[in-house]
Amino acid sequence: METSWSSSDTQSSLNACFLAKRNFQVDLYEAREDIRVAKSAHGRSINLALSYRGRQALKAIGLEDQIVSQGVPLRGRMIHSLSGKKSALPYGTKYQYILSISRENLNKSLLNAVEKYPNVKAHFGHRLLKCNPEEGVITVLGADKVPKDVTCNLIVGCDGAYSTVRNHLMKKPRFDYSQHYIPHGYMELTISPKNGDVSSFPFHCPPPQDCRSVILCNDKSFTCTLFMPFEEFEKLLTSNDVLDFFQKYFPDFIPLIGKQTLVRDFFLLPPQTMISVKCSAFHFKSHCVLMGDAAHAIVPFFGQGMNAGFEDCLVFDELMDKFNNNLSMCLPEFSRVRIPDAHAISDLSIYNYMEMRAHVNFRWFIIQKNIERFLHAIMPSTFIPLYTMVTFSRVRYHEAVLHWHWQKKVIKRGLFVFGSLTAIGTTYLLVHYGMGHISLQTPWSH
Repeated sequence: METSWSSSDTQSSLNACFLAKRNFQVDLYEAREDIRVAKSAHGRSINLALSYRGRQALKAIGLEDQIVSQGVPLRGRMIHSLSGKKSALPYGTKYQYILSISRENLNKSLLNAVEKYPNVKAHFGHRLLKCNPEEGVITVLGADKVPKDVTCNLIVGCDGAYSTVRNHLMKKPRFDYSQHYIPHGYMELTISPKNGDVSSFPFHCPPPQDCRSVILCNDKSFTCTLFMPFEEFEKLLTSNDVLDFFQKYFPDFIPLIGKQTLVRDFFLLPPQTMISVKCSAFHFKSHCVLMGDAAHAIVPFFGQGMNAGFEDCLVFDELMDKFNNNLSMCLPEFSRVRIPDAHAISDLSIYNYMEMRAHVNFRWFIIQKNIERFLHAIMPSTFIPLYTMVTFSRVRYHEAVLHWHWQKKVIKRGLFVFGSLTAIGTTYLLVHYGMGHISLQTPWSH
């Protein structure tokens, strides 16, 4: 069976490995040049967050240990207030952590793995022009600038949030699609290490004016991602504007990055957009399927974009096992299974974006997270924090949301009952054993 990919995501290489193991003949088409020989790669996030779902997919093709060895463990986040107070919030138990992974290194490792399969051929510098899912035909344009038609049994669109494959599926009846840009953009800056100091806690620095910096560890450096409304970016027009802004809101960054480097990197690229995409279905008959960002691009505030895409590959492989490689049965089931989960993690990512904007600085947020950790410690099978279900398990995303809503109701009722009993008990103690009778007529009578 011949399979063709339109590629721009890490999912394409991973999926190629999965299907190559099933003896499919795979052609992988990538619009960009081979990242392993490219002179430079920029414009995309340096860091990716790898957690349990992604690791399970890598494990299935024998790459988990290799990729994990390249990552930096992150065990929680450190919230810095403007007053200088720090609050550490672990992601899970002391044994649970996520990994900060270099996008470039991950792509290179997956491409190296793909090349080991003799039934996979990668075509770099080939842009997808057209897709005919009815006939199983794609049209690509290579370096010779001559359009070429390629016929295959299955077209897999892993071509990102602005998917060409998906655009052609949108012309089909009953295909639903929606997209949403959030008002924030992001920009990345690199901080060189001081004395080799690399913390296992990323930093979240929440200044006013609706902007935020998230710092993640690389192997020997830090990646600072600045999130801010586009209108705030647009106010910073000169070198002095940039330095004044950082001096006011992120004064520690200036000596860490250096004034010249900070200004140079700030104006190197424009702030990037963040888009949330939902669509349904993920397939067309038995000829075409969407995966990764092409099916469900999400904003990066739950760290699940890559992990959800990798889990797509794993779920598809599990369904291929279940249906004995029967695409006419596997593809509809893939849509049925993955759509509610994809929509759930998309909504959760937007929720986390709103939470980080509005609540992460409040004392109640810290208390709430500590309550969740305490309840999970004493009832590990019953009470599971949402982040734990999403990041450290393969509980389906939509089931995690349902369980989370149930837990919130239980906590609210418990707090209400506890508060009521406390008030009743306190009143009883005050009346019977407390201050005694208080005369309003003769104050200071004792």
